[in-house]
Order: sequence, then structure tokens, then C-alpha cells
Amino acid sequence: MTTVSGLGAAGAAVWLTGCSSVRRPTAVGRRVPHRVIDSTDLALLDRLTWGASPASVDDWVQRGRRDAVQALLHPPRDTALPVPVQAAIDAMSITQTPLPALVADLEQRRRGDDRQDYQQRLATVARESASRSLLLALHSPHGLREQMGWFWFNHFNVGQSKANLRMLVGDYERALRPHALGRFGDLLVASATHAAMLRYLDNEQNAAGRINENHARELMELHTLGVDGGYSQRDVQELARVLTGLGVNLTDTAPKVAPKLQPLYRRDGLTEFHPGRHDLGDKTVLGQLVKGGRGWDEILEQLGTLARHPSTALHICRKLAVFLVADEPPPALVERLSQRFLATDGDIALTLEALIAAPEFTASLGRKFKDPVHYVLSALRLASDSAAPMVDMAPVLNALNRLGEPLYGRQTPDGYPLDESAWNGSGQMTARFEVARTLSRLPAGPGRPTAAPDDTLIRPLSERTRGVFAKAGTPQDRHALLLSCPEFMLR
Repeated sequence: MTTVSGLGAAGAAVWLTGCSSVRRPTAVGRRVPHRVIDSTDLALLDRLTWGASPASVDDWVQRGRRDAVQALLHPPRDTALPVPVQAAIDAMSITQTPLPALVADLEQRRRGDDRQDYQQRLATVARESASRSLLLALHSPHGLREQMGWFWFNHFNVGQSKANLRMLVGDYERALRPHALGRFGDLLVASATHAAMLRYLDNEQNAAGRINENHARELMELHTLGVDGGYSQRDVQELARVLTGLGVNLTDTAPKVAPKLQPLYRRDGLTEFHPGRHDLGDKTVLGQLVKGGRGWDEILEQLGTLARHPSTALHICRKLAVFLVADEPPPALVERLSQRFLATDGDIALTLEALIAAPEFTASLGRKFKDPVHYVLSALRLASDSAAPMVDMAPVLNALNRLGEPLYGRQTPDGYPLDESAWNGSGQMTARFEVARTLSRLPAGPGRPTAAPDDTLIRPLSERTRGVFAKAGTPQDRHALLLSCPEFMLR
């Protein structure tokens, strides 16, 4: 009899690498879930969230397709979570301690003699931040917002390994989340002026007479216009001049500022605009004069200009289409989305509404390869139970580390790749098989010693997959095989 262990990692890799060819498998008989969901609706739910769960299917069927999609696009600001999940988040030190006090404590430890104590505390803060993010991804009813929150963090990536950014990445993620389905311009300001980004891209070193172009370059190349967006090296230099003086202050003490410049000084949390370090002269960015001497207002003006630029619309809409449609999205679709983006002043929800209504999107359902985060979260949501939710995120963090896509772990500012070729190699597939075996034996929550996946909530299984399942020796083996099958690699 073939079991998971009997199949072996090498055999599993061979099986798994066939996933790209699985497009329209044969439907098979299934047990009926609490509510019966249409296959197209299931595919929509799987694509628009971190994966279908019994609770999300029930909610979708109760609302109906149109209202369910609108509820995902326009969620309420609050997030209703299962009581144990909310309690786990509330117990975290990053929840109980305001960021300034948290940073002050960490800075005091850094200056102390016990470096190990400082590093351990940094690690705890980073682990809590990642755990909070995963708890929301697994249990929030607002699945599209959580998925887009990850997308935007990845787009405006900050790697936590630099300096002491582990203490800031959680707050940075929280600053982006409210704008995940809002206006791109607001999202850009939240990212570009946050202490984590300013430290990560060295803008705290950017001052008049000592220009550091790093932040300005990535703002244009990665965050807005795109590498072919029509800007020049001169534009990067001029934008860097606009950004001079924008930095980080981890203390509770304001710097000395000349009286005539004092009205320009600004402090927002850990972000500080120091007019004494700002280039007060006129600048020219993208052919437009930027009147100097206005400090913070110059920065907001330029971020607004970048957010509304046609090249930004094309760049952002192509990335959205790669994330939600195909690795090589049709240019006509990208053009239509960019026009919607520009017409709505960068309204992300309305742009996504146009994407979801596009025939190219419908045709792509069930064909997009899952990166590791999608794979792990969809596997856990398949077995989720809101009455006994999983709250220990350590196994999830370990799984993402094993698969090469840990939260906040991308060191370069380009973020993790979103295309299939980055994640479908034989080494990745073998690792997924091992992770599947681990996930199949996880405790699901209080009162549920092991997770029981609902295999009615994945796409129809091929005859080949059903044949492998028939030889599984135990329920845990069948669970592991379900999470390893070619059909489950696609969303």
C-alpha cells in the first residue's frame, strides 16, 4: 500500500512538478459541505482571498456572488476575529506597548552591556509582528484586504535584517493595511514617510549637500513609475533633493532648528522632517518646477504627482494583474485597468473591481501557481474551524522559512517574485511535500487535536490524483497527499 512516507520526497517531487499541466481535471464525487458552492464561486473565493475555508464558503453562499465580491472589495474598518485569536493578539507586547515606548526600551537595551538580551528582544518583536499578520490572514473575514495588505508590503518591501528594522516592520505593515483597498496616493505616502522605509532605503542620511539617492531611485523604479517609466538620472537626483531632511528620530527629544525654519519642522511618531537638513532651493522633477522652501509640502506634492502619473498606473496595474491574473497578463487588460486607475484617482478597490469583471480574469481562475505564502495559508484555511481556531503560528513561520518566503525576509527592495518560475523548481516541490506532511499533523486548536481538511473546498481532482489518494494508509497520509497534489498548487 502506498503511503506518504512510501511515496518518498523524490517521488513526490516528480508528482508535484506535473502541476503546471493540470488545468481542467475531471470532477469527482465529494462529500457535501455545510453549504453548496458553485465551482466558479469557489474559484473566485480561492483567488480573492488566502484560500477557501468552511466559514468563508458559508458567508459567500449566504451573500451571493455579487454581494460577496463587494463585501471583499469594501470591508468595514474593524476586523471581527474569533475570541481566542483576538486574545492571542491582545497578549502580544507589540499590542500592549505603544511603539515609542517599545522603541525606547529596545534602544536602552541596545546601549546596555547585554547584547544577547537586545537581540532576543528584537527577535521577539519580529516574531510577534509576523504572527499577528498570519493570524489575520488565517482568521479575518476580510480576506481580500489581508491578501492585498501582503501584496502592498511586498511591493513597498522592507527587509527586516537591516539594522534594527525588526522593531519597525510590524508597525510599517499596520500603517499600510488600512490603505490596502483605498487610494494608491495615500498608500504611497504611508510607505514613503514611514520610519521603516526611511531607514531601509537610507533617507535618514539624505541631507542638503550630502545627497543619498537610494530612496528616490526606488520610489521611481519600483514603487511608482517603473524602470521604463520615462524618468532620468537627473529626475532621481532632483527627487532626492526634495526628500532631504526626511528621516527618523527614535528619541523623545526634538533637534535644534533655526528660528526662521522652525515653522517647517514636523514630527509624526518616529518620522521627522528636519528643515535644517533640507535643500531649500527650487527643483525640477519630470520637467515640472518644484518651488523650494516649503519642506514637507514639497514631499507630499511630489508623492502625489508620482501617484497620478500614467506610467505609475501602467506599472501598478501590471503588477496587480500578475498577482491576480497571470504571470504575463494581456497588455489590453493592463491598459484598461490603468485607465480605470487614472479615472478613479488611484482607487484600488475600483481598479480591482474592473479586474474581477474582466473576462481575462475569469479565464485565469484555477491557473495561477501558488507562491509559498499562498500555499501554506490556503492549506491551513482548508482545515480551519472558527470554533477552534489555530493560534500558535510557530509551525506556520517554520513552514514559510522552509519554503523560502518568510514574512519580512526579502532583503532586496524589489520584494518576492510573483511568477511561477520562481517557485516551481524541484527543490521547492520536494520542500512542499515535507511541509505538507508537517501541516497534516498539526493540532488545529482547542478541542481539535488534529486538523481535518475539507477536500470539497478545492478544485476537482484528476483521476490520477484520486488513484493516489485511494492508496493512502491513514487519514494523516491522505491529508498530506491532498496538500501535495497538483491541483492544490493552483489557485
